[in-house]
This record gives sequence, structure tokens and C-alpha cells, in this order.
Amino acid sequence: MKVCVKLFATFRNGRFKEKLCEYEAGTMVSQVIKELDLPEDQLGAVLINARHVEGDQELKDGDSLSIFPLVGGG
Repeated sequence: MKVCVKLFATFRNGRFKEKLCEYEAGTMVSQVIKELDLPEDQLGAVLINARHVEGDQELKDGDSLSIFPLVGGG
């Protein structure tokens, strides 16, 4: 299945901004995060098709997965 993966802010460093990726049916969000070697302790918002999801959410063909790091500031 094809999923559009979008990375934001510091997660783009050394990776990509947006990429159409091929995954096997049944792939979970957490598997993609692990495959991209994203630090889980720095995960902020994770969205599928603009809706907040958890790591155990299963991806479907045509989904758009957006991954944001934690935001700091003051």
C-alpha cells in the first residue's frame, strides 16, 4: 500500500520533507516511526489524514501520515 509520510521541523534533518512510501498491509504507525529512527521521546503530534492517532493505529492505502516533534519555547 502507498502512504504519504510528512515530517516536520527537526524530524526533517537528514531525512525528507514529504515522501510517498510503500508499506505492507497491516503496517502500524509505530513501525514507520521506528523504521525512520525517530526518537520516540521527542514525538509530538502524530496525525493520519489530519486526525490525531496513537502508535498502534494501522495505516491504510492512500493515508497521509504527518509526524511532528515536541515543540519548545517560552
